[in-house]
Amino acid sequence: MCKNRLKQVVERFSLLFEGFSHQKLRGKMRFLGFALIVCVFSSLVYVSVSWHLFSATIGSRGVVKTLGVGVYWDEECVSAVSQIDWGVIEPGLSTNVAVYIRNEGNVPTYISLSTTNWDPPHTSEFMTLSWDHSGQTLQPNEAIKTTLILSVSNTLQNVTDFDLDIVIAQIG
Repeated sequence: MCKNRLKQVVERFSLLFEGFSHQKLRGKMRFLGFALIVCVFSSLVYVSVSWHLFSATIGSRGVVKTLGVGVYWDEECVSAVSQIDWGVIEPGLSTNVAVYIRNEGNVPTYISLSTTNWDPPHTSEFMTLSWDHSGQTLQPNEAIKTTLILSVSNTLQNVTDFDLDIVIAQIG
């Protein structure tokens, strides 16, 4: 069945060029080959340019500032966090960093998370920093594991690097 179908296609294709001399046929085939190469090349250029225009990798850093609490990399609260390197983040995705937050005061407290000093400033419109902290009271010297989540909007464009300050503070 496939053999017969292939034979029919070849016959119809050869009918298209019936009446052409060998030289004219060769010229037509060269033109078709050239057109095919141009189409393939144009498609590759379009895909390459689109990839660079509509996707981005974003390098980042976040300085951690604390007020009344300590932020640490380890459960024992020995290795203090002063900066978070978020690594490469693609638009439309998020990345997580686990830290330990300890109440450094002598009274129970609540904690808050905020950001400041975004550079470039407009990146704060396309990125959000959140955490999985449920809002419970931290007792003096109590440490809890918390995940910071940096989310990047898929509409962010023309940003290859950014900085922000992360503020974790005691309230009340």
